[in-house]
Amino acid sequence: MQIKAQKVKIQARNNKIMERTAKIERETKETRIRMELNLDGSGKDNISTGIPFFDHMLTLFTVHGFFDLSIDATGDIDVDYHHTIEDVGLVLGDAFDKALGDRKGIKRFGHAVTPMDDALSSVAADLSKRPFLVYNVPQKANAGGDNFTSLTKEFLRAFSNRGGMNLHVNVLYGENEHHILESIFKTMARALDQAASFDSRLKGIRSSKGVL
Repeated sequence: MQIKAQKVKIQARNNKIMERTAKIERETKETRIRMELNLDGSGKDNISTGIPFFDHMLTLFTVHGFFDLSIDATGDIDVDYHHTIEDVGLVLGDAFDKALGDRKGIKRFGHAVTPMDDALSSVAADLSKRPFLVYNVPQKANAGGDNFTSLTKEFLRAFSNRGGMNLHVNVLYGENEHHILESIFKTMARALDQAASFDSRLKGIRSSKGVL
């Protein structure tokens, strides 16, 4: 009887996992974004933002987090990339928040460290509904303006704020900007996959307050 009850409990949890999806649409005068997310996927991606390097980073995020992610985004990239990258962050945060639901049973915390050639990144995540971003990268890579390192910070700020997550992104070292950003997106994916996964010991929300 005890084994049977345990199997039923696991089956119920599996059913809940399969429902952790979100479909979001957002349209402004600057961007139009349609997105679908499955937190418990297999790393399938269908991503088009009009910015090939950004697509590459989001694909890495999808694959290494085992998320299924579809993004169809158009924006005023003839002006600059800022609006599109930031707005995709907003919508991805909304999708995560919706897919996480009441956040009961999740580990809540995640941490990963990932190398990419010369670069090494560490990301710690807390799905606490208390958004905060810490973003430390080598100074020479973060020259400001419209380079991808600076725009990644805008993306992560939007993502963490709307997703209700505390993200600490620390690049320990690195010289090549591509490698630095690749290590960030891979590491963030791994940390969030861990934080969003279930812990069978948890009966409700992982908080001494009982709420997030």
